[in-house]
Amino acid sequence: MSTYQKIIDLLTQNKTPYKELRHKPVVTSEEAFKVRSDISLSQGAKALIVRCKGRDKKNFFIMVILPGDKRFNSKKLKSLISAPSITFASEKEVFLITNGVLPGGVPPFGSIFNLKTYVDHSLLANSEIAFNAGDRSISIIMKTIDWLKLENPQKTDII
Repeated sequence: MSTYQKIIDLLTQNKTPYKELRHKPVVTSEEAFKVRSDISLSQGAKALIVRCKGRDKKNFFIMVILPGDKRFNSKKLKSLISAPSITFASEKEVFLITNGVLPGGVPPFGSIFNLKTYVDHSLLANSEIAFNAGDRSISIIMKTIDWLKLENPQKTDII
């Protein structure tokens, strides 16, 4: 089952209202902002997969969700997860972890990829969020509160 279909099934099974927007393929938050009318850049839920090296030297991956116009503070994130080293997952790692999703198409649902998910508080100030739904040419727009209920991420300050 595709990531897109997993998201649609999750939303449908939970009777969660959403809007779907089809558009030209986009990779960055800035590109997505240009094709999503009535959605600000800060409403874009940027989903990043981060490779972390723990104190035990073992690698693990997490998902970090930020507003589209922000970047995370690596010192804050390292402290939060007790990892001395973090880097963005490579395109190949993202593809493998997500069963075929490319960077830019990753949705803010770490749970469907068995990833612990962290969201910066600043994204939660938006009444609605928008994100690519496992495909660079499909966006979902939904209420932030509904996304929180479905994903249950750890809320934090990482900007």
